[in-house]
Parts: sequence; structure tokens; C-alpha cells
Amino acid sequence: MRIYLCDESAKERSAIKKCVDKYLRGNYQVSIKEFSSVENMLSELPINKPSLMIVNLPEQKIKDPVIVQKLQGRKSNQKMIMTAAIGFLMIIAIVALLLKGKMSPIVVLAVIPVIAALILGFSPVEVMDFIADGIKTTTSNGILFIFSVIYFGVLADTGLFDVIVGWLVKKAGNNVIAVTVVTALIATIAHLDGTTAVTVLITIPAMYPVYKKMNIDSRILLCLTGACMGVMNLLPWGGPTARAATVLAMDATELWHMLIPLQVVGLMMNIILAVLLGMLAIKHGAGAGKGVEVESDEKEKKEAADLRKSNAYLIFNFLLTVGVIALLSTGIGKSYVIFMLGLCILLAVNYPNQKLQDKLIKKHAPAALIISATLFAAGAMVGVFDGTGMLEAMANAIMAIIPAALGKYVHIIFGILALPLGLCVGTDAYFYGIMPLVMQVGETYGVASLNTALTMLIGKNLALMVSPLVPATYLAIGLTGTELKDHMKFSIQPYYIISLIMLVFGVILGIVAISMINDE
Repeated sequence: MRIYLCDESAKERSAIKKCVDKYLRGNYQVSIKEFSSVENMLSELPINKPSLMIVNLPEQKIKDPVIVQKLQGRKSNQKMIMTAAIGFLMIIAIVALLLKGKMSPIVVLAVIPVIAALILGFSPVEVMDFIADGIKTTTSNGILFIFSVIYFGVLADTGLFDVIVGWLVKKAGNNVIAVTVVTALIATIAHLDGTTAVTVLITIPAMYPVYKKMNIDSRILLCLTGACMGVMNLLPWGGPTARAATVLAMDATELWHMLIPLQVVGLMMNIILAVLLGMLAIKHGAGAGKGVEVESDEKEKKEAADLRKSNAYLIFNFLLTVGVIALLSTGIGKSYVIFMLGLCILLAVNYPNQKLQDKLIKKHAPAALIISATLFAAGAMVGVFDGTGMLEAMANAIMAIIPAALGKYVHIIFGILALPLGLCVGTDAYFYGIMPLVMQVGETYGVASLNTALTMLIGKNLALMVSPLVPATYLAIGLTGTELKDHMKFSIQPYYIISLIMLVFGVILGIVAISMINDE
């Protein structure tokens, strides 16, 4: 939250700052810029638009119509209509280009908003200032992604996940329900890195031969993998949470702390789902010796084999990872600092060779940098959205057609619609195109942006591996030889039920508030 504080008295400004610290610092990242004169503050408004202005004016200036008009941000109807129209066209263009997949999200998110701002008459200097302000809000999350993705990539290279998966499969034995529950556990553990493709490649090749041998429907394997992936993707280094945090201009770890109870609910629902699907498989004739053997591909590249570590190292790696996640959960220190130090320790202990360390970092860096660069580009878009006033203009346009009685429930409505929207709209388009607009509309009716983001996060995550717009979906169905339509038909219903249950628990636990800001 960026606040402008204007008062001629330094003493009064100091007193107001104490009040802001008391009531806002715990829920928002707050930056306060002080002004001793209203003229100086007004000169800043065209360049940097604050979230809140606190102004104490002398009586003569209160009566000045020019000052009042500027403070209220009044624009002509024509200007507002033009701004809203350009904003909607920009969102349509961004969503369309992202859906077509003909252009990198980095290019789409950075270039289209710049073009829109220039059309609205803002100077290149002003646009660059908007972009700079937006990117500032994404810096910590971008760095977090770099170190977290590399950390879990190197961790996978050590062979830790292979050992865990092998142990769980052995424990499941020939019990169908145990196999489905183990599938959920493996997918949950595999998605600690927040990478969809890695989760699929760890879970499905390990479990598919077991499913075939025991005559368990492969759609169950896909459904459980996707459900666990969706719930675990609420982690701060998961793409959706990081994107939502970018739009909110807050730290992804702070946002995750609010979501932890819902994540626990989701994980419990996944175990229940695994048991129910296991019972369904038994009903349809699954069981030991009723299927066919599948020849597993035992070919492993020598390079990959050389990276595997001994059990002594794996125990250390496991404890290190538990420690990293524990520190993240407590909120002690910056999340990217924790991952940076964790990565350094992981490399130093497992691979005490500079050339090998450099090789491993280079191996996993491309994926990390692409995600981080996309976040920075999204920050640029959010900065332009905010600085030009497009969000405000679009929100006013939507308000004109939404019944006032439904306005205060807009976040709940979009929370219910999150999964269907997530199926039809790509992740970047959803979080960077639709979410900011819904948040702005919600704010006009007294719904906090954080409230809206929380509701829209839940359902979208569950739509992850059932969406035809997610590459991991095709990877998963390809590994099992399943048709997309069959996977969608089987999995959408349980995903939707879990998302709605999580939303209901969010309301019950007070994480999602129904009452308006003004009512509190």
C-alpha cells in the first residue's frame, strides 16, 4: 500500500504515521511519502498514483475548487470512457495472445500495456516510471523463484525423491486403496518444487506400472496427481500464489501464511478423494494380479546416475529441506534468503566441486529465469494498470452494470467461478488480466483486494492439470495414453467439489471475509 501524507505540520505527520503503523502494517506492506504542501503532492499524482491519500488542508485551500477537483481525481466522462475502453481492449489483447501461445508471456505482458499507455497520451517518461514502480513490487518474488526452482532441481538430482517414491510404493503393496493413497502422497511430495512437469515426471512413471498391474483405471492416477498438484501449488514458490502476490504487491510467503489452513484442508480432502477413488477402483474389478505387467524404461543416462547420492547424504538433504520449509513457515527472514542459503549448503555438501556446481546451476537456471522474468514483466503491466488509472476506469464501467446488491459478494462469485475460468483461461491471463480487474471492482464495493485474491486463488489452482491450456496436462495424458476428454470428464467434478469445500472452509475460518470493509 502506497500512501501519500500531506500536512504542513511535521508533528501532525508524525502522529498520523504512528496511526498508520498501528492499524495497517500488520496486513500490508506500507510505504509512506510525506509532503508539507498540497501543491507538491499534486505534482506527483500524474506520475505515481497512491493507494491512499491522507490530506490535512488549511481552510482556504479546502475551498479551492481546482485543488479539490485534482484531489478527487475527477475526469471528464469522455476521458473515463476512453480509458476504460483502452483498458478492456488491452485485457482482450493480452488474454488472446496468451491463449494463442504465439508470443512469449514476457513480451505480451510488457509490450501491450506500454502501447495502451502511449495511446492514452502518457509520455514515455511517465510510462517508464509506471513500469519501474510495478517492477519494484515483484523483486522479492522474482528472486524467490530463482533460488527455489534451482534448489528443488538440484534436490531431485540427488535422488531423494526416487528413494521416497520407492519406499512408498513398497509400503502400498497389493492393496488398491493403499496404492491410491500413496499416489496422493507421492504427488504431494513431488510438487514441493512448484513445477508441474517435474511432478508429473516423478509421479506418473513411478505409479503407472503399478496401476496397470492391478487393473486400476489410469484416470484415477491422473485425477489424484492433478488434485495434489493444485493444492500444493498454493506454496509461495508456486506460480499462482506468486502471481497473485505480484498483483497484490505483497510478499508471496506472507500470502501463503494466510492460505496454510486451506492448504491443510485441501490435503485432507485429497486423501479422502484417494480413498474414495480406491474404493471405486475395487468396485470396478481392480486388485492384485488382475492387470498386466508394464515394462518400465530402466535406461538412465550415465550423467543422471553419477549425480545420485548415498543414503547418508540423502538423510542430510531431507533434514535440510525440512529445515528450509520450517523456516519459511515461521516467517523468519526473507524467503529468498532462506532458499539462497539452503541452495548453497545443498551444493556444498553434495557436490563439493566448482565445475559440477556451475553445471547444475546452469542446468536448472533456464526454468527459474523464465518464471522470474515473466513475474517482472507482469509487474510492469500492473504498474501501467495502476499508474494510468485504467483499472479504476474499467471498474467504474463494470459497476454500472452490476446490481448493487451483488457488489459486496463479487469475490465470492468469482471464487465459485474460479475453476471454470481456470479451465478456459491461461494462468497468466487469469492472474494478470482478470484478477486485477475483479479486485478493483470489489474495492469499489468495499471488498478488500486481498479477499478477492484469496477466493480466486483456490479454484484456479485446482484447475491446473485439467486445463487444455497447461502443457503438463498433455504430458500427463501422454504418459498414460489417456484421451484429454476422458481425463476432463473424470476429474473436473471432484476438483470442483474440493475447490468449493476449500472456499467454504475459507469463509468458516475467517480467511475469506464476506462482510465489506465498511461494515467491519
